[in-house]
Amino acid sequence: MINGIIGRKIGMTQIFAADGTVTPVTVIKAGPCVVVQKKSAAGPDGYDAVQLGLVDEIPLRLKNVTKPMRGHFEKTGGGIPPTRILKEFRLSEGGDGMNVGDKVLVDQFADGEMVDVIGRSKGRGFAGTIKRHHFNRGPESHGSMNVRAPGSIGASAYPSRVIKGTRSSGHMGDARITTKGLTVARVDAENNLLMIRGAVPGPNGSVVIVRKSMKKK
Repeated sequence: MINGIIGRKIGMTQIFAADGTVTPVTVIKAGPCVVVQKKSAAGPDGYDAVQLGLVDEIPLRLKNVTKPMRGHFEKTGGGIPPTRILKEFRLSEGGDGMNVGDKVLVDQFADGEMVDVIGRSKGRGFAGTIKRHHFNRGPESHGSMNVRAPGSIGASAYPSRVIKGTRSSGHMGDARITTKGLTVARVDAENNLLMIRGAVPGPNGSVVIVRKSMKKK
C-alpha cells in the first residue's frame, strides 16, 4: 500500500474524549486520490513510484486543460478525469501491485498513528531581520539610530563585501515546510477527513501531503 495521500487543509477545531479531555486538531480533507501514472525500476524511469491525482468535487473537463496535460491523461485510457493537483509518491523496491485507476483513500491511516505533513507556509511578504530571523533590537534611548537595523553585516577592509547567505531582510514565508511526528487523532473514512493533533503548515484551503512518519512511535 502507498504510504501517503494528498489533501486540503480545512482548518482547526477541537475534539472531546469521553472523559472530557479537549484535543486541538487540524482537519484535512484527505483524498480521494486516484493513480494517474505508474513508474517502475524496470522501465525508462528507473525507479518505482506512482503519480496521484487529487479528485476534486467539481472535476475538470478534458477541454479545459493544456495540451500536454490532455495527452498525459489520455494515456490512462480515458477513464480518469483530469485533476488539478498531481503529486508523486515513491514506492518500495518492486512496487506494491498498484495500477493506474486504483483509488487511494484515507482509511490507510489509523487513530494514534504518527504522520508527517508537508505544505507551504503562509506568505508574509517583505519582512525585516527581527521578524524574519529573530534578531534582537538595538537600544531605544539616548539618541540611538540603530533600533531595528541589522547591525554590522561585513568588514570594510576585507573582504569588502557582504558574504553570500548573510541573514538579511527579504521575502518571508511561502516555503515548503515539513512537520514531522504528528499524531492522527481521528479518521473519518466516510467523509474523507483526517484529524491531526496540533497545527500543520499552510493557510486554510492549501494543498498538503500527509505521509506515514519515518519516526518510530
